[in-house]
Amino acid sequence: MVEAIGTSLAQAQAFRAKVRRGGHARHTAGQAPGMVQGNVAILTADLAGDFLRFCLRNPKPCPLIGMSEPGDPRLPELGDIDIRTDVPAYRVYEHGELVAEPTDVLDRWRSDLVTFVLGCSLSFDEALLDAGLRLRHVELDREVPMYRTSIATAPAGPFHGPMVVSMRPFAPKDAIRAIEVTSRHPRMHGAPVHFGDPAAIGIADVARPDYGEPTVVEPGEVPVFWACGVTPQAVVAACRPPLCITHKPGHMLVTDRRIGELAAS
Repeated sequence: MVEAIGTSLAQAQAFRAKVRRGGHARHTAGQAPGMVQGNVAILTADLAGDFLRFCLRNPKPCPLIGMSEPGDPRLPELGDIDIRTDVPAYRVYEHGELVAEPTDVLDRWRSDLVTFVLGCSLSFDEALLDAGLRLRHVELDREVPMYRTSIATAPAGPFHGPMVVSMRPFAPKDAIRAIEVTSRHPRMHGAPVHFGDPAAIGIADVARPDYGEPTVVEPGEVPVFWACGVTPQAVVAACRPPLCITHKPGHMLVTDRRIGELAAS
């Protein structure tokens, strides 16, 4: 067990080093098994207090697992991380508009920026696989599909907007097992927020996700929807802050925290 933990930690550190060198710009599903992956939202310090309250009011889509000091690109509680370089691909928003998708943000870093890292469903995917469940996006080597919904988040200061969800299709008996497994991981979004009819949460067509890549729902399967850490990107589009930097959906920060550390006891 100790050897396995050490191997996973070494894989996470080696993966971040590869990303830092510009050697990986794809999605991070399946990278560094056993280690927590995180969603990223970077905002100016004058908005950090309101965004922190937003996360606390919306723990399903925004389970906070790390936060930096203003201007400090490090996140020591999550590993030897430089947030300016250690995400495979970023998104830069200005006044709610997507203006760039760089592979580092060294030239955009400022002394007033605060980083928030949120738990990610790609981490609980491993728990689902360990439970013997098949995940189509993993088998197809695709990004998980994600959708803006009609579910409103609880506002805080200027932050408000729709919840984003990720979707995984299962046979009904496997959907029940998936709910059981993910409920033990509240800091990685926990149990689903919906399963069944996508229209009930404002999704017109599951074949056309707003983020990620489409996944086929086979006959006899039911789509299961989890709250998603891409929610801040939908919120940014709604409240239009002057500057926000995020990860590109599916391109997560791989940390040195083990998945078991964040599981409910």
